[in-house]
Amino acid sequence: MTAATHSPLFPRESEAGQIMAPPRDADAVLDGLDPEQREVATALHGPVCVLAGAGTGKTRAITHRIAYGVRAGILQPASVLAVTFTNRAAGEMRGRLRQLGAGGVQARTFHSAALRQLQFFWPKAVGGELPRLLDRKVQLVAESAAHCRIRLDRNELRDVTSEIEWAKVTQTVPADYPAAVAKSVREAPRDPAEIGQIYGMYEQLKRDRSVIDFEDVLLLTVGILQDRHDIADQIRRQYQHFVVDEYQDVSPLQQRLLDLWLGDRESLCVVGDASQTIYSFTGATPDHLLNFRTRHPGATVVKLVRDYRSTPQVVHLANGLLNQARGRAAEHRLELVSQRDPGPEPVCTEYADEPTEAEGTARRIRDLIASGVPAGEIAVLYRINAQSEVYEQALADAGVPYQLRGAERFFERQEVREAGAALRGAARFGGNDSLLDDVVELPAQVRAVLSAKGWTTEPPAGSGAVRDRWESLAALVRLAEDFVRASPGATLADLVAELDERAAAQHAPTVQGVTLASLHAAKGLEWDAVFLVGLAEGMMPITYAKTDEQIEEERRLLYVGVTRARSHLCLSWALSRSPGGRASRRPTRFLNGLRPGSTAPGARSTAAVPGGALEHGGAAVRRKRRGPVLCRVCGKTLTDAGEMKLMRCEDCPSDMDEALYERLRDWRAEQAKQLGQPAYCVFTDKTLMVIAETVPDGERELAAIAGVGARKLDRFGADVLAICAGEERAGDTADD
Repeated sequence: MTAATHSPLFPRESEAGQIMAPPRDADAVLDGLDPEQREVATALHGPVCVLAGAGTGKTRAITHRIAYGVRAGILQPASVLAVTFTNRAAGEMRGRLRQLGAGGVQARTFHSAALRQLQFFWPKAVGGELPRLLDRKVQLVAESAAHCRIRLDRNELRDVTSEIEWAKVTQTVPADYPAAVAKSVREAPRDPAEIGQIYGMYEQLKRDRSVIDFEDVLLLTVGILQDRHDIADQIRRQYQHFVVDEYQDVSPLQQRLLDLWLGDRESLCVVGDASQTIYSFTGATPDHLLNFRTRHPGATVVKLVRDYRSTPQVVHLANGLLNQARGRAAEHRLELVSQRDPGPEPVCTEYADEPTEAEGTARRIRDLIASGVPAGEIAVLYRINAQSEVYEQALADAGVPYQLRGAERFFERQEVREAGAALRGAARFGGNDSLLDDVVELPAQVRAVLSAKGWTTEPPAGSGAVRDRWESLAALVRLAEDFVRASPGATLADLVAELDERAAAQHAPTVQGVTLASLHAAKGLEWDAVFLVGLAEGMMPITYAKTDEQIEEERRLLYVGVTRARSHLCLSWALSRSPGGRASRRPTRFLNGLRPGSTAPGARSTAAVPGGALEHGGAAVRRKRRGPVLCRVCGKTLTDAGEMKLMRCEDCPSDMDEALYERLRDWRAEQAKQLGQPAYCVFTDKTLMVIAETVPDGERELAAIAGVGARKLDRFGADVLAICAGEERAGDTADD
């Protein structure tokens, strides 16, 4: 996983840990730039707008632009302010500038730059010390709601806090919040009048306690610069030249601050891509980028379309997605041109159900790793974090290490832990729980228990923390439905045991492995191989995307996902949620005309992925018939995945050799430590249990055990068979 673009045109800034010498002079700064990047680097006067597609080297272009200006004596380092949106991006920019011999340039986030100015000028503009900055505003929002006699649960609290942040960056005062929400077609998490009331009380409490929040840093800086022309002039004398990265994500408040920094000057360079606008829910808007040439008629406009990240096959699919887009941002889309050698075709795979999709994805990932692709260069991207659980489980079962980005592991989420505790209590004391009166069926029991934790038959409107919580609880309800379908006589206690086992299998140390992330969390990153999963209508676009603008943002979100891939790209969807369910789902409309066998909508036709194939994965439309798996104790046909691994019913007697099982666990712990992987990546607990029960005496018997497979047989077979035979393992000596 990396945020840097790789290609011969983009050499590593340092090799073998050595810092490379800076270019010898200004002209050498331009070496290695393509014609468009060179045009950006040498456009040092007047307003400049760089429209930079994904993977086109925008950071390289703008850092070389600043460095060229500094090295040529046109720009003074201290007079340049480069702003971006994350500390990581700002740090990367500063590092590159130092390596190019342009140290001393300020590269900061909007908030960091504003806070620095606010701290310096507050005594002069207002007097006294700057009010204390709130670390977290959630607690104060909770107090504000309590003052208003409005009760918010933990997730509503997060959502209302986000709404207050949105209101402030869009410069909406509390009294205007309800009208602003209605005008924006924004789904408020509660009655807008209530949120406006909480927002007003929140602002009052801040004033009473002399504290400010993150958004106030921008608002107060704007206020001082508007009211104190002497301070504004002092800042404008300091900073003569501005560069703004990710300009499509600028909020109205950030644009207002930028205007005040600039004054009547036009020494401004902005860089962005309207097709990567995916954060409108936070107040970001591409309008400032799209209107730049209107506001600055004499602006130099440069388009970067040479894609150094992705293969022609990936780029073709990305372009195809945007060819079908509608709206203003789509009118300014960039047609990328890959600069890389051809690679494998993107693969579209249709699965029968979600578990099969996850298992098929895990198998493909295992094969990629076996072929030499590092696990850290592979990502599984999904629309919402609640989708992670089934992929966590599938990768664990396949022995593939993984790491989650931007979200907790499923069983570590607060709502999942609370739900597990509630189910555990109901299983233990259910006879005294009024929620379970007259409720017999296991899924109904689960729904009854989780209803007290926020689960409802219909999802809440809109997105946010409340929706995320509901999705997590809904995933537990679906798991209960699947569990009882596989084990018709299962009880609530059985389900709790299953949940505990799954949680235990996933509480492994974080290791370098396959990245699991939401599409939003993947912005700015790239991998050799990307798996875009769950691409069915209702999830992509998400079901609560109703308006044309919301639908188009969902399309852009998928575009961002596609352009994260360098070489390998796999897209998949499932026809039903659970095994045996009705195949009523359809693949996302965004792939119409791009996946094999589909046609493009409307008059604007697009070619399907050249040479691409629509595969039917695993248990999809035409399922390979396999013989039933029978319990080796009672002979009953097994349907539950866990029982199929054990090769016996859970309640059938076990003849496991406990001592052998413990020796196997000790051996597994040593192997995992040597490999630097979680224990489950060697063998899961269930696989070890089967080995300890069957005590195989040869490779054929060991290979027949689910969870072993050819790869693990080659790697661990000799050790396991030696342990089963009571022999010392390789490397075990009396001196150890």
